[in-house]
Amino acid sequence: MNLVTLTSPQSAAAEAYRTLRTNLYFATLEAPVKTLVITSPSALEDKTTALANLAVVLAQVEKKVIAVDADLRRPVLHERFDLGNERGLADLLAAEASTSSAALKQPPLCQTSVPGLSVLTGGKALSNPLDLLNSRRMSSIISALSAMADIVLFDAPPVTEVSDAAILASQMDGVLLTIQIGKTYREQAQQAKDLLNSAHAHLLGAVMLNAPHGRSIIRFNR
Repeated sequence: MNLVTLTSPQSAAAEAYRTLRTNLYFATLEAPVKTLVITSPSALEDKTTALANLAVVLAQVEKKVIAVDADLRRPVLHERFDLGNERGLADLLAAEASTSSAALKQPPLCQTSVPGLSVLTGGKALSNPLDLLNSRRMSSIISALSAMADIVLFDAPPVTEVSDAAILASQMDGVLLTIQIGKTYREQAQQAKDLLNSAHAHLLGAVMLNAPHGRSIIRFNR
């Protein structure tokens, strides 16, 4: 596990994630966010690490947090927390109707070393999960997980590469777009924003990764 919020809690980077937590709180006062998608324009941005660090700082203020690996083509969230990936979201989506209710009551959540933070890993990688993510079954999973936590964070694939992120975002309370300085092109960021808007997603703003010290890690829409 190499998350800056755990390994270097007094660092400027860890403080930036706590600032992100605070900004997220104030940005959602009027319309609280229970389900949140974190995505990126391309595969170059480390959205998964951003999500994992945000999950940690949310749990550190006594929030019950579930982090979900919904990047079913390349599931890696389990690696950030040194967890196994034998069963996960893909298995819940593929469960037969006869076992679905029981599976939703007891999803295969993995506990982390952070009190209050659990992870639903991706499970076996899928080559084309789009129909499953856009199914009634996925809606039931989102509702079930929401009832178990104060906030549920979903790690989604890059929005300009596949349609998965837009489909997921349309089902969530909010979306954060990760932008990495030195890697994300302006045109990519604009395209990602346009795709999320087309999906009628609630885009809260953009998180700037690798920002120079002293600059905000997040810029929210107004």
